[in-house]
Amino acid sequence: MGNACLPMPRHRNQRQPCVLSRSSNAIIAASELTPATPPSRASELPNRFGPHENQPWMLLNLLASRARHNINEDQMVLEALRVIRTLVDNDQEPPEILFRIHEIAGSEAGWLTIIQALINCVPMDDPLGPAVTELIIDNCPLPSKQDIQNFLSFARPSRHSALAGRQHPVKHRNICLMIGCFAAKLPGQISASMMTENLLEYLLCNLDIEETHPQVVLFSLIALEKLAQTGENKRTIISRLREVSSDADADSDALETETTRQRNPLVKLESLKPLHEFFIRQIQFCAQWCLDNVFVLPGRSFAYESVNLTHVNALLSHQDVSEYLKLSPDGCTARNDSNSFESVRCTFQADSGVWYYEATVHTTGVMQIGWATKASKFMNHDGFGIGDDEFSIAYDGCRQLIWFSAQSDHHFHPAWHAGDVLGCLLDLNRYKVIFYLNGTPLRPYSQIFKRIRTGFFAAASFMTYQQCEFNFGQKPFRFPPREYDLQTFNSVGSLSPEQRLILPRPKRMDLRRVIIAQDSCIICCDGQANTQLEPCHHQGYCVKCASVLDVCPMCRRQINSRIPLRILSPK
Repeated sequence: MGNACLPMPRHRNQRQPCVLSRSSNAIIAASELTPATPPSRASELPNRFGPHENQPWMLLNLLASRARHNINEDQMVLEALRVIRTLVDNDQEPPEILFRIHEIAGSEAGWLTIIQALINCVPMDDPLGPAVTELIIDNCPLPSKQDIQNFLSFARPSRHSALAGRQHPVKHRNICLMIGCFAAKLPGQISASMMTENLLEYLLCNLDIEETHPQVVLFSLIALEKLAQTGENKRTIISRLREVSSDADADSDALETETTRQRNPLVKLESLKPLHEFFIRQIQFCAQWCLDNVFVLPGRSFAYESVNLTHVNALLSHQDVSEYLKLSPDGCTARNDSNSFESVRCTFQADSGVWYYEATVHTTGVMQIGWATKASKFMNHDGFGIGDDEFSIAYDGCRQLIWFSAQSDHHFHPAWHAGDVLGCLLDLNRYKVIFYLNGTPLRPYSQIFKRIRTGFFAAASFMTYQQCEFNFGQKPFRFPPREYDLQTFNSVGSLSPEQRLILPRPKRMDLRRVIIAQDSCIICCDGQANTQLEPCHHQGYCVKCASVLDVCPMCRRQINSRIPLRILSPK
């Protein structure tokens, strides 16, 4: 299970500046505590304080609880990161520490204190750190515009702070993470108010891969992408990127479009050669995705136009994927930067024989990778993915679990690391599934075959900020099981032209954009509107549509006759 198995208290609609005031009038009324967004399973838990939430003594108990435990906000954040790993069931009661964080964030001062603790304490090497940070923020009371300004006053993002902060990458990675979280959570006017000149300079300065820690570069890039969800911000960022490119070429005798594009920091990040550095692979993927889908440059070819898929017969299906998952142009890499549990299936269906594929993990967080049928549903906003129903089974290398029918079974493999290779074997002769980590197998699993024995696809689900690369046989396997006569998707499968083409967002929008001529029939939008209905004199219909009408669609009068009109062609 994904994000929804990290249960949190209920959303609040608005930041309340004086929740901990001595006056009982300052307490939030229960009727004001409406969800800010459609609730997930995590937020559907009953209110912990029931009908007494608006009583002052509950707040006094909260303060007394903090005093008894003698724990500050920094320690709370570290404790939350520790206990989150133990949450694997959507029906589990949330740990007390998460309620305490939520309640502290109920005031302006408390909210900023929690944000400061997240910035200062979430370590770089915790695989769940960024995802849990986003989940905590998403389930805290909705910040106001003033809260965001208070955060910016604390963080002080600027070009100077970016340069000075290169010796303190933990803090600045977390600041960039926060900026992206707030931009995604509060699109529109509040997000636009965040986009100050200093903030933009801070994020662009952080894109210097030669001087900046790769994690800071990555989350600065993601923050820019999420800020661009607001149209005003997107225009500002694109304009500034053009200025940066022009400024870099200012000393040249002649400005050429190709040279200008190469000066763009995103183009430089896209051209990185990552080899075995997996954070660099993430940066390269995100930069390319942004250039293809968000910050499109005039004259730059889309990445899919240079990808050769001639000998590729199986890939991740862009037609069978949840809404926010990002796919590479070659269909072999998937990434999720949204706050939901995103899933995808492969294009090839296995019905008999022995099949095998490999997945190289680029990140070390929660991913559930395995096998699924078409009956397995993608419920991304509820935190359900592969392995969370009786039609799929999945390997979770972060929490060291095997998932089937939303139940988990601990396995003996160590937690995976970036670069580890997960092998997934499906034996439809003996009806068993075997998972391998870097060639080391687990015991066979067969429970999925009690209900279904055919129609399996390679499939995977991704928690926030996770990325993985798949090999369906288009290149040699790293750890093939020698004792099996394996078949590969790539050697047997086939792709239609539509499956083979993974288009970026602007191209998909162009295909959906239909130009309808002004003189088109108002019913079919295909034929020319050249017929008038009588006796009502209404027009706008082609001969074919008018001939099947008995009454006028506009006035409901009976049609006695249809008069052809002479349409003059425009000069």
